[in-house]
Amino acid sequence: MQGLRGSRTRSWGNRRLSAWASERRRRRVPRWRLPGEPTFDVLAILAAGVLVAIGLANLAAVGGVGTAVRQGGIAAAGFALLLASRRVRVRVLGVLAVLSYTVAVVMLAAVPLLGNRTKGATRWLDAGAFTFQPSELAKLGLLLLVAALLASARPAWQRFAGSLVVAAVPIVLTVLQPDLSTTALLVVVVVALMVIGRVPARFLLPVAAAAAVAAPLAVGLLRPYQVQRLGSFLAGSSQAAGGAGWAASQARIAVASGGWFGRAGHPLTDVLERYLPERSSDLAPASLVEQFGWVAGLAVLVAALVLVWRLATAARGARTSHGALVAGGLAVLIGAEVVVSVGGNLGLLPLAGVPFPLVSNGGTAMVVHLAAIGTVLGVRRDGARRALWAAPGRLRPRLVQSSAMVLTGVLVTFAVAGGQVQAQQRPSLVAAGQEQMVRCLRVAAPRGEITARDGTVLAQDSAATDTGSAAVGVVPALVTPAELELVADVTGRPLDQLRAAVAAAPRTTLDLEVGTAPAGRAGVLRGSPDVIVTDEARRSYPTGELLAPVLGFVGVATAEQTARDPSLAPGTVVGRLGLEATYDAVLRGVDGRRCWYVTPAGVPVAPGPQLPAVPGADLRTALDLPLQRRLTDSLRVSLAGQPDPRAVGAAVAMDPRDGQVLAMASLPSYDDNIYGPPVDASALAALDARPGSPGLNHVTQVAVPPGSTFKLVVGAADMVTGTIPPMQVVPTGASFTLGGHTFANWRPMGPMNLPQAIGWSNDVYFYQLAARMGPGPIIQTARALGVGEPTGIDLPGEAAGYLGSPDTGEPWYGGTTVILGIGQGPLQVTPLQNARWTAAITTGLLVTPHLGLAVVTPGGATTAVPVSPARPLPFAATLGPVRDGMRAAVRSGTAGWLAPLPVDSGAKTGTAQDGSLRAGSYDNWTTVAAPLDAPTVVVTSLVQGPGQGANSAGRIVVDGLSGYLAAPPP
Repeated sequence: MQGLRGSRTRSWGNRRLSAWASERRRRRVPRWRLPGEPTFDVLAILAAGVLVAIGLANLAAVGGVGTAVRQGGIAAAGFALLLASRRVRVRVLGVLAVLSYTVAVVMLAAVPLLGNRTKGATRWLDAGAFTFQPSELAKLGLLLLVAALLASARPAWQRFAGSLVVAAVPIVLTVLQPDLSTTALLVVVVVALMVIGRVPARFLLPVAAAAAVAAPLAVGLLRPYQVQRLGSFLAGSSQAAGGAGWAASQARIAVASGGWFGRAGHPLTDVLERYLPERSSDLAPASLVEQFGWVAGLAVLVAALVLVWRLATAARGARTSHGALVAGGLAVLIGAEVVVSVGGNLGLLPLAGVPFPLVSNGGTAMVVHLAAIGTVLGVRRDGARRALWAAPGRLRPRLVQSSAMVLTGVLVTFAVAGGQVQAQQRPSLVAAGQEQMVRCLRVAAPRGEITARDGTVLAQDSAATDTGSAAVGVVPALVTPAELELVADVTGRPLDQLRAAVAAAPRTTLDLEVGTAPAGRAGVLRGSPDVIVTDEARRSYPTGELLAPVLGFVGVATAEQTARDPSLAPGTVVGRLGLEATYDAVLRGVDGRRCWYVTPAGVPVAPGPQLPAVPGADLRTALDLPLQRRLTDSLRVSLAGQPDPRAVGAAVAMDPRDGQVLAMASLPSYDDNIYGPPVDASALAALDARPGSPGLNHVTQVAVPPGSTFKLVVGAADMVTGTIPPMQVVPTGASFTLGGHTFANWRPMGPMNLPQAIGWSNDVYFYQLAARMGPGPIIQTARALGVGEPTGIDLPGEAAGYLGSPDTGEPWYGGTTVILGIGQGPLQVTPLQNARWTAAITTGLLVTPHLGLAVVTPGGATTAVPVSPARPLPFAATLGPVRDGMRAAVRSGTAGWLAPLPVDSGAKTGTAQDGSLRAGSYDNWTTVAAPLDAPTVVVTSLVQGPGQGANSAGRIVVDGLSGYLAAPPP
């Protein structure tokens, strides 16, 4: 019987062995083997080696060779432990699980008491020169022990409950550190083991539901920086250094900057690498792509996938439930770490502080991962030799290969996303990376010159000369002792003082001013990369008061100007008035930049790109300087005899054919050199105290009644309406009465027609003409001639003047129309408006006055300044009698003193009462066109002073035209 039983037993065993062998052949999984070692997984070991090697290369590039050597020593110890772990037998796996779990829990419990605190968390234990992170060991201990519980033969509820209790201890201790990223991975390990360990859904689903309900409460456990990370990811924001989104932004910049093959060893890569936080740990994938390119990144992804698949294959091939669960759980753990790390580095997932396994720096993680891999290989090896250890039908893990396939799909998606970053976003990200590590000083562009029509310089930057001065500065973080000695020699400052100043300056300073030097001597410093020489140039106006109201001045841009033009850098010198303001964009040029590469803390480390300044273009004007001087000198003489200190004078000469302004005299004036910059404060205070508003351009910004010069406009209105035929003789006399009001003539006169009335400025004639015509035609014609609106001259702040009308609702009487006929009442004009209608009546064209003629670039290219075309007057053909009246004024009328001029000219004089002046003072006008039949110049002058007539104003015109007509401009 015993023999029979033995025979049956052997027969049963043989059948079991045969069945197992058959099943083994049916489910055979290909393996790479070494001779004599049937279960040595070459692919797994090779994949782990590739990950470690690339991680060490990245660490050497970003942390130095010494750090890489230290990590390499730890990796060697880890591989030794891997080889030792391969010899673990299934029978001792349970003991190893309890031992590793117990040690991890004890160390976790000791962390709050003995651990060191870094970045707001206590996660590490120090032991001499070594630092341990117990939470990493907890991954291995929890993996082994939970796998052992789930692989036991106990009822499902006991396996499930026991696993929860065992998992709770290290998870709670890790939360308290706080280390939420490792906590999440521990949870992933436990959940993955329960799923692949076939825990019934009736146990898992309630726990999952409870976790979903409690998930919002977990936000309260997050630290502020973790909340910022999450919020930054959800909002897609990127803030300043250290803020939410900074790390994610830097990771994307690093990935894009590396290109396909990396930029290791490039000086700029070393600087840019400093902007990547945690570049050897959490953001190691981005760092290695930056150093060695996207090809290296793909190699890491492939190696990680190979390792995960080999672990998943080991789970399917293990001959024990415990070993299978350990292999499957480790595959899920490493896969989850890879997905979270790569997703965070690409900005596709929130940065969770999860290092890339075997690549990121960290001795504890390196050793634990390699030991876990060795344990899996050891269990598989032992299972292959003990074919009878487990009977067929025992628990096999589920969904391991499916999880590996999902992981593969996710990482392939990530790889495609990384490729898109390289292909589509690389230029913008590289530019952002360059911009953030560059700090620049503005190099002011030389301002263009303003010249007269003959090329005479009217405004220019005072160029540095041997007698000029230059400010000298240095970059404290980079200046060399030799450069400092040279600076001391050139500036004359003691070397010891310079050294002390440099040592005391913040390392982030780009330009530490250390002295001044003659511009000529400072030239030897201009080639030094860490010395800044700035010429102390200022705007110079050689003509001073002669053209200040026209040229204006420059100054540092105001807050209003920078608000209108965000491109203006602080301290930029811009035009503030006159032509300097109108043509500022042309004259200012384009500032250059002198840059340095700086660390995230702002400390310069190397010279950066240099962008030379582009000088501004020159502006050539229509100004005739000799004519300008004659008009100004004569105007000054006329004003000198006026008793009212508030009296002003103005004169303008214009080409009536195209609107070129040949001269523009305005007194009182100012010297625009006092505005610098820097401003001469005492001179400016004295200017403000002067009467007569010297800061105004009296040609374009002062509007006064035009007096009888407006009779040209009224005469033109008569030619349009035909109210009084121009050759009809009208009785005049000494006065005109309308509605009980008497309006006096400036002297008694006899009957006259329109040309005679203009020549003698007969007030009574124009009283009657205005009364018969009514205000409408006068106002309509005045508007057609540009009265009551800016002329459009290329100067800022032009006054529009004023032209009243009954249509506006203001009080209007018959007497209002009468006095409007002689240029009084609701009417004020500027001298430029007066000159414009004079030009229009004599040529039939309404022109736009302009001073700018052409813009000349530094290369010599000349471009004409665009000007609005002249508008023909619709009634130009009817204006002959008005021009005849202007001729009569010169030949036999009020402007007889113009008769000696060498050409036939036409003129109109005027005197207007002005309530702004003291009693007995008037606005005295003269406007002249010459030669009258084909005018080439119109001159209009205004002088405020006592007496009737236009003696003073006429003198200015005569003085100006006498010289001009003798030698007109080209």
